[in-house]
Amino acid sequence: MRDRLLRLREELQAATESAQGSAAVVELDQSKVGRLSRMDAMQAQAMAQASEDRRKATLQRIEAALKRLDDGEYGLCQACDEPINPKRLEFDPTVLLCIDCASKAEGS
Repeated sequence: MRDRLLRLREELQAATESAQGSAAVVELDQSKVGRLSRMDAMQAQAMAQASEDRRKATLQRIEAALKRLDDGEYGLCQACDEPINPKRLEFDPTVLLCIDCASKAEGS
């Protein structure tokens, strides 16, 4: 699982580096760019920023999962301390809750 988490972290870091120009500030000078082009650029900027925010959140979850691995707590539900189903961890190696606790958390 550690190798998978490290691979995911590397992929996200590479994606972050390649996307850095997409969130650049949009030029508002009307003599250089038309109104619709600016609107498109602003929308693309907002989408790039949202993607960056998701990547950062995922990186934080990966770092937390790696810490849990180091601490010997990986695979245990953060709410009830019961083991998380390995198939659930295989689907999302950063998951914090077992299926029962996750269902309860979504219901509340």
